Amino acid sequence: MTIANGKIDAPTPTRPGGKTKGIVVCWFLGLGSLISWNSMLTIGDYYYTLFPKYHPSRVLTLVYQPFAIGTMAILAYNEAKINTRKRNIAGYILFTASTLMLMVVDLATSGRGGVGPFIGICAIVAAFGVADAHVQGGMVGDMAFMCPEFMQSFFAGLAASGALTSGLRLVTKAAFDKSKNGPRKGVMLFLGISTFAEFLCVLLYAYLFPKLPIVKYYRSKAASEGSKTVSADLAAAGIQTPADHQASDVAKSPERLSNKQLLFQNIDYALDLYLIYVLTLSIFPGFLYENTGEHQLGTWYPLVLIAMYNVLDLISRYLPLVPWLKLESRKGLMIAILSRFLLVPAFYFTAKYGDQGWMIFLVSFLGLTNGYLTVCVLTIAPRGYKGPEANALGNLLVLCLLGGIFSGVALDWLWLIGKKNAF
Repeated sequence: MTIANGKIDAPTPTRPGGKTKGIVVCWFLGLGSLISWNSMLTIGDYYYTLFPKYHPSRVLTLVYQPFAIGTMAILAYNEAKINTRKRNIAGYILFTASTLMLMVVDLATSGRGGVGPFIGICAIVAAFGVADAHVQGGMVGDMAFMCPEFMQSFFAGLAASGALTSGLRLVTKAAFDKSKNGPRKGVMLFLGISTFAEFLCVLLYAYLFPKLPIVKYYRSKAASEGSKTVSADLAAAGIQTPADHQASDVAKSPERLSNKQLLFQNIDYALDLYLIYVLTLSIFPGFLYENTGEHQLGTWYPLVLIAMYNVLDLISRYLPLVPWLKLESRKGLMIAILSRFLLVPAFYFTAKYGDQGWMIFLVSFLGLTNGYLTVCVLTIAPRGYKGPEANALGNLLVLCLLGGIFSGVALDWLWLIGKKNAF
């Protein structure tokens, strides 16, 4: 075994089975960690009919992010002391309850607009932000010390939530669009399906995921390296980690790097994720709903744009599974990510002078690069770190990702400058 720069190179023992099941479960857990929020984005056309003067896609995203990044900052700072099992289960339960509350608010107000219902929806969206920080940071930290295929599958599930919600929204719009209260019926069915998916994730994480042999192997390995965050999950799988045994293991293992050291060693990866999501969220979804003009597709146009982004985002997250397609160079990743900023003038001039075909192409390219680069960064960064360090690094990277989303959401409002009747 050799130690260099805080990283450990050691032969890995043979892993037990259950990898395929683990990949499938991680995909579903990724789906559940974003399906509630993607539901909000995808039914944006419905909220624009209820609240036409409130810029719902922009305002709701701006409400969501401070709660997500604020909660994530607190959790990342204290990640070494937090029970990961309770954190993730609490997050999925909050997602389930909040999605259900969207239906309750709509039923209680009979689908009417106004300030009161909009404030209620904003409060629910804030709860989404808190839940996202619990789940996304907890899951990425957990999978950072497992095999990279779990991380890739989790983030593919995140993208699949967007593609699935877009597909469901197109189906419900087509099925109910011309019936009495059709859009509202479609939205209620849509939210019902999303609530069920969130509840399924609670069960999967609580009862199935911790009992998979490969998951028990990685968590036991992390516990032997000094991790305290996995003890509750190991106990749920029937593996006890006595305090005195953990203490002796910690005494034998090298001292883990601090969060500050981890961040400095991976500052380029942190900046990569920040810049990816600054660009993406400065365009998606607000610009696509409000700045793309009128075209032949009519009210279907923003839904088609959102769907194309989500489908290409999903497909791109599988590309790094092909070894020769995976970008691993740190310098290459930074160049590719900075090059994406050329999309800003491209979107501006296409919205002003181009037709819908060019806009669909640009949105597809935005989704393709977003998913591909995200998976490349998050599967490469944790390599070689001990379990507790990989967990901490995963939380720090998610914090930077959420910081990028928040900055992008704020910058998205700049598209309204010079637009008539913007406020």
